[in-house]
Amino acid sequence: MAAPRISFVSLGCPKALVDSERILTRLRAEGYEIARKHDGADLVVVNTCGFLDSARDESLGAIGAAMKENGRVIVTGCLGAEPDVIRQKHPNVLAITGPQAYESVMRAVHEAAPPAHDPFVDLLPPQGVKLTPRHYAYLKISEGCNNRCSFCIIPALRGDLVSRPAGDVLREAEKLVAAGVKEILVISQDTSAYGIDIKYQASPWNDRQVKAKFLDLSQALGELGVWVRMHYVYPYPHVADVIPLMAEGRILPYLDIPFQHASPTVLKNMRRPAHGEKALDRIRQWREVCPDLAIRSTFIVGFPGETEDDFEMLLDWLDEARIDRAGCFRYEPVRGARSNELGLPEVPQEVKEARWHRFMQRQQKVSAAQLKKKVGKRLPVIVDEVNGLAAKGRSKYDAPEIDGNVHLESRRPLRIGDIVTVKVDRADAYDLYGQAV
Repeated sequence: MAAPRISFVSLGCPKALVDSERILTRLRAEGYEIARKHDGADLVVVNTCGFLDSARDESLGAIGAAMKENGRVIVTGCLGAEPDVIRQKHPNVLAITGPQAYESVMRAVHEAAPPAHDPFVDLLPPQGVKLTPRHYAYLKISEGCNNRCSFCIIPALRGDLVSRPAGDVLREAEKLVAAGVKEILVISQDTSAYGIDIKYQASPWNDRQVKAKFLDLSQALGELGVWVRMHYVYPYPHVADVIPLMAEGRILPYLDIPFQHASPTVLKNMRRPAHGEKALDRIRQWREVCPDLAIRSTFIVGFPGETEDDFEMLLDWLDEARIDRAGCFRYEPVRGARSNELGLPEVPQEVKEARWHRFMQRQQKVSAAQLKKKVGKRLPVIVDEVNGLAAKGRSKYDAPEIDGNVHLESRRPLRIGDIVTVKVDRADAYDLYGQAV
């Protein structure tokens, strides 16, 4: 009997990508084959995103395409937390489950396309099925979030913080390294809050106990001999404890911190757990310990009630903070978010658009100046793409997909996943260029 073939669509953030990897690993462990196309598959699973209206529309479109090309569709992920929205548009989907509902997804798959193979004889790589290239992987350390930012519905979709035991996280990391992963990207909704829900409880790993704490986990991951990159880190005071590990080269000198704004008024309305001036002080202190620390962040312009003075404060903050990389979003009124009930005046769409352009222009100057400091230096670069003796990779200051690249030429053939030393010859607003040495 032929194994059932499942087509899979993964949408949304890296946290959702890890959910997809876990589902795919379970499917492969039970003997299912993964199809490249909807047409001809026994079933389609769509892992959705539902954070913004644009993401909802993309998810509903992906479900519609799967229904049209196949007709047998199971929906999971963040939008699955609102089944009425999906049923209204696509009433004939086979099943709908919410985010992280791995057992529910598998039950729905079993019902629609029973497995044909014995999981005890099927082959599965120890690290599971990955959707990233072989040389890097996301490592999710917790689910959910305890913050209640007024613009965000993630806690409603994914629940409160649930941290994984440190031993479990580290064993997964070891399997990834054994499988050839050179770069581990640590992710969660709030990485610096890791372990607070389980009172930082220690768990066994190798010959010792490791606490479920941001610092302790960082120290242990730094022993694995690969690049370790920290994402979604809120700027709490204890983040300073990890900066010496970056200065020593134990983990990468990189922090992805969602600052979102700089105006105290806007931050208060957003219910953010940070203050703009304190953030500047912390950035200065971190850079005193680790001068080459790279910081990337995301910001929202056009939040309800944002005045021109608030926005100018954000621009001034950018100049002072000198963030290496920054993304900017125009505020969207997400259904179910408390920001819709604040009673604050909406910022007109044309003002949002103008502020977004002004933000990007200001940040481009900052980014270009930060990159120019790298010219003439020799940097380790991890190779992502190869084209003959030319290649494209990333320095330790850049994460995949969201940051810039290093374009390089080499006198010898390179392979994807190689880490090479590159002498930087020039820089533009986003990327570096140089020669492998």
